[in-house]
Amino acid sequence: MQRNRNPAPKGLKPARQMENPRLTALNILQDVTRSDAYASLALGKRLRESKLPQRDRDLVAGLVYGTLEKRIALDYLLDKRLERPDVESVVRDILRMGAYQILYLDRVPDSAAVDESVKLGRALDRAPFIGLINGVLRGLARDKDAGSLPWPNREDDPALYLSVTHSLPRWIVERLVAAYGFEEAQAIAAYRPRERCITLRRTADRLSPAQFEDMMNRKGWTWKAARLPGMYYASGIGDVGIDKEYLRGVYSVQGESSVLAAMAVRPQRAASVLDACAAPGGKTACLAEMMSGTGRVYAWDVHEHRVALLRSMAARLKLDSVRPAVRDASILREDQVRTMDAVLLDAPCSGLGVMLSKPDVKYRQTPESVASLADLQKTLLDTVCQYVKPGGVLVYSTCTILPEENEEQVAGFLERHPEFTPDDEGLRAAMPGFVTPYVRGGMVQLLAHRDQMEGFFIARLRREKR
Repeated sequence: MQRNRNPAPKGLKPARQMENPRLTALNILQDVTRSDAYASLALGKRLRESKLPQRDRDLVAGLVYGTLEKRIALDYLLDKRLERPDVESVVRDILRMGAYQILYLDRVPDSAAVDESVKLGRALDRAPFIGLINGVLRGLARDKDAGSLPWPNREDDPALYLSVTHSLPRWIVERLVAAYGFEEAQAIAAYRPRERCITLRRTADRLSPAQFEDMMNRKGWTWKAARLPGMYYASGIGDVGIDKEYLRGVYSVQGESSVLAAMAVRPQRAASVLDACAAPGGKTACLAEMMSGTGRVYAWDVHEHRVALLRSMAARLKLDSVRPAVRDASILREDQVRTMDAVLLDAPCSGLGVMLSKPDVKYRQTPESVASLADLQKTLLDTVCQYVKPGGVLVYSTCTILPEENEEQVAGFLERHPEFTPDDEGLRAAMPGFVTPYVRGGMVQLLAHRDQMEGFFIARLRREKR
């Protein structure tokens, strides 16, 4: 009879006792699996508490993100070998992490992946499961070597095939196929960047491009220039949050898609601009810098702790024109009606455009949560549009790729608000040349596999002048 032990993640031996990168990775997976923690936050917290060298920290991050990214595929193959799929959570995560190393990491020998998984089971006092862990993982390695892994057949069930082989919940696959067709949906699901790196945005008035690049060289970072001016793809950085140049405001960590959403606003000097759902503040910073510190950027968020992030960002970058405030953007403030030259609404969304950097997001959403988010987006649009002056601009953006949150949301808004029209010319003028071919009707959908950046949607709308 199997013992049913379900300690909370804190009950696992902490990483500092064993300084074992695989144990640290398992702790983080349990934080996500058992405590519903966000992977990036759990990873940062556990690594800060550990004394692991950078090489082992990189291994931890790779194991955590890789195991989460491939979880559906891993569970599908594991369940084919488990007599009972309802194994204890920590044992399931040991199996997932071992299977990930066997199936997807060439640099880890299969025997080492099995042995390290067995060691984890012993270290965590899971003796009754040692035989199961050993047998299941060795069998999986044999199937891989024999080319006999039992993947689903594409012809029998195309949606199941995409769901399992690319580790996406089936409902997401079905939405993508309906929106983009099977081949494009497959390209979206299959895409993985060749390199994992961090995207940096240089603060324009701190260091020149040459000085910034010299700084990165001195730090030993590997980098190359991104497509947008002042941006770089970098790796080998370690913990950005404690880097002295980051703390001095020399650069920020921000994706190109996010910067493009701010660029779509095209704010004029001395303008009044509202960033309605602003935290953590990357777009707010872009807007303030684009205006050279003139005018005002009002940065709202509904949660005090997130507004604290906005204040911290503004202080770090010395952006005196930013005005952070705790505000619920779904509730109209009569005193702000028709006072803004531009409003940016980067709305809460399903986040399915950023699954590559946040693999746990695809497990957090459901068809019901997407419908609820679409209702919130509608409310936010109907509210914040009232702050736009006649002749002013409303930019709506999301980090998702589902039409019901993007094109369909804008189409519904335009039906309800005929005083707004798509500003196709303005969006084309704001976007770089590699984006303009995809601008249609004042909107653009960025796709990771096509554009090599996170999936984002951006719409630029202009209010009539009278």
